[in-house]
Amino acid sequence: MTEITVSKIEISPAIRRFILHWGDMGGQWGVNRSVAQIHALLLMSDRPLNAEDIAETLGIARSNVSNSIKELLSWNLVRRAPVDGDRRDHFEAESDMWEMVSRIVAMRKARELDPAAAVLDACVNDAKADPSASGAAVKRLADLQALIALLNDWYEQMNKVPKSRIPPLLKLGARAVDLLAPFMGKKKE
Repeated sequence: MTEITVSKIEISPAIRRFILHWGDMGGQWGVNRSVAQIHALLLMSDRPLNAEDIAETLGIARSNVSNSIKELLSWNLVRRAPVDGDRRDHFEAESDMWEMVSRIVAMRKARELDPAAAVLDACVNDAKADPSASGAAVKRLADLQALIALLNDWYEQMNKVPKSRIPPLLKLGARAVDLLAPFMGKKKE
């Protein structure tokens, strides 16, 4: 397979396709496409890159790269990486996939789920105090609140599980239900 040489960085067609797709996925998740593409480029790079290399490789404005890097730094998905003999800032992505995903999930939870849970809590309290709110609506709000609380508790517990134990746990999948059936007080369904 031929390599595409762009500026100082060689990117294979498969890696370029990944970078473009990661950018599209970022857009679907509410993340700026450039931010996601820069993250993907740094994730795939075998060496730290400076802003000029990133801008030239992706064909985006240097100012856009700077703003995107700031966002990625704030999410702790990239870090500065000094390069001997070069005074420019260079950047590299978190290379541990579990750590990267954990940080993304934590950021998304903080930005989206936590505020939604807070609004839901207020709505439940208001609905319970509102005599014009139907009983069915109040119950559904309370059920949703309980589900969100359960998921938040599960998230907090899973964050405490050592990283080395997560892959085997995930590989269990639905078999976990069979293994836990004796402890759940019900027979398999």
